[in-house]
Amino acid sequence: MSSDDPKQYLPLLRRIAILIFCILTLTLYFTTILVVSTVLPQIQGALSATADEVSWVVTFNILAIAIATPLTGWLVARFGAKRVMCTCVAGFTVATLMCGLSRSLESMILWRILQGAIGAPTVPLTQNFLLNNWPRNTHQMVMGINGMGVILGPIIGPTMAGFVAENYGWRWAFLMLIPIAGTGLIGLIAALPRDQETYRRRFDWIGFLSLSVSVCSLQYVLARGHRLDWFESNEIVIAAILSVLAFYIFLSHSLTTTEPFLNLSLLQNRNLTLGFILVTIFGMLSFTPMVILPSLLRQHFHYPDTLIGLVVGSRGIGGLIGFFVAMYSDRIDARLSMASGFALLTIAGYWMMHFDLNVTALEMGMNGALQGLSIGMVFVPMSVMAFSDLDPKFRPETLGVFHLLRNVGSSLFISIAVAEVVRSSGVNYARLVEFINPFNPGLTSPWVAGAWDAASQPGLARLSLEITRQSAMIGYLNAFGLFTVLAAIAIPIALLAKPNARPN
Repeated sequence: MSSDDPKQYLPLLRRIAILIFCILTLTLYFTTILVVSTVLPQIQGALSATADEVSWVVTFNILAIAIATPLTGWLVARFGAKRVMCTCVAGFTVATLMCGLSRSLESMILWRILQGAIGAPTVPLTQNFLLNNWPRNTHQMVMGINGMGVILGPIIGPTMAGFVAENYGWRWAFLMLIPIAGTGLIGLIAALPRDQETYRRRFDWIGFLSLSVSVCSLQYVLARGHRLDWFESNEIVIAAILSVLAFYIFLSHSLTTTEPFLNLSLLQNRNLTLGFILVTIFGMLSFTPMVILPSLLRQHFHYPDTLIGLVVGSRGIGGLIGFFVAMYSDRIDARLSMASGFALLTIAGYWMMHFDLNVTALEMGMNGALQGLSIGMVFVPMSVMAFSDLDPKFRPETLGVFHLLRNVGSSLFISIAVAEVVRSSGVNYARLVEFINPFNPGLTSPWVAGAWDAASQPGLARLSLEITRQSAMIGYLNAFGLFTVLAAIAIPIALLAKPNARPN
């Protein structure tokens, strides 16, 4: 039977129902994960925590996701995709409810860990269900529609959470999601097809534990490094060494055991390997501007939160357009679509490199829309290309790694960008203040210096404030430069993919 024979697929209405509830689940997942970024200050006050203590609410959730995501393949082989998906959504719903009911910081951290760990497999499983239950010639369209959930979550989450928390309290930012999660769970139970026969696959404890320790230690370094001054801290040094040693154990064990936790021989598939590389770069590019721009706009442009939300949300508008375009681009070579998307990201990055402190919100919003458009153009063909000639039985395992690399890439580049902003701001502040001296003719000319009077204390304070703004802006421009270079590097890599690959 042909791989596109309609007789082997579920009825169209049932496939549409699967698509709808998968999008709902994906949107809910990203909404719930990002809700905390908006209500974290309220949680800190309500639970009497310090800024460092409340940051563990985010850090431990990231670590739990990193550990649980690679388990997806083994869980599906052992228990079945539908059973795992429905159990994860149910557990995720309960954990979200308990986050809203938490009365102490310790209980909040515990439920955030469970929320991250139990919910992690839902993202790769969503993609797995759509690739398995829709004909190959519709994959581009289906993944485009599904990708809108990735965009809607980051838009809906912070926006709705801010409104609800301001009017009803931070707990309702979690509790408002429970009815939606319940609806999604009922829909998935009814729509998903019955599981195929499962088998008792041996669990590779050495591979799992070594990979978990490596990824967890790396995520810890990335999440806490900027707070602890990176390798000036013994804590960060120990975590980095532990990550490298654990990864070496994982690699050597996986190459020598008969049933490894992750089958590294699959990397011989060119499109899959290129997909892993590209999704890591994609993760680096997709979330970094959303993280570093708000601090720039709040601290140095003095924008209100509403305007910051509109500027950042413009990426979502562009993303919706990009995913909609990608739905109908299946006749275009996937390599060309990915390369075009990364080229547009390069243009957007080059545009950001020419921002200054006089840039308007409209211009930043237009740039954000261009980034969103590019992300939609890249993600859909990349998701289809990576698994185009892979045996479907390996999809759950490889999809788990696919989304793990996206998360790690995002954390890695955010940390690099923040470190560069801090480093460059300090260096440039020190260089700029060298020009503040009595021998600088600009400071002795009233028609040039204006209010920056170096002879008075208020004038020096204004000078210091302006130098701080300018040096910080240089730091952000350097981070945008790294963004641009990385996007440009991805263009030739995208062109290396195998065209028109067919399933085995």
